[in-house]
Amino acid sequence: MAWSLATEQERNRKRLASTMSDIKAFYDAMLARMAEVLPYLDQFPVEALPEDATRLFYLTLSLAEVAPAVEQFGQPGVVDGYDAKRFIAQHN
Repeated sequence: MAWSLATEQERNRKRLASTMSDIKAFYDAMLARMAEVLPYLDQFPVEALPEDATRLFYLTLSLAEVAPAVEQFGQPGVVDGYDAKRFIAQHN
């Protein structure tokens, strides 16, 4: 569950520290299951997710974090973006 990370900052740092092959493998695995994942998560209020659903929710957020790297940039970092170390999430 290396991609099941609770905060936006953790997910961002994981993306930046990963290789594109690792990112693509995670992306492909998650995307293939989203038709099952979303209805499952939709059964619960977000503030009352059971532990297993919380981990799955975090994985889903990580999918959203890596999608631009796969679909747009072809690399972990933002093309022509600023230094990612300057990124500080204001809420988690």
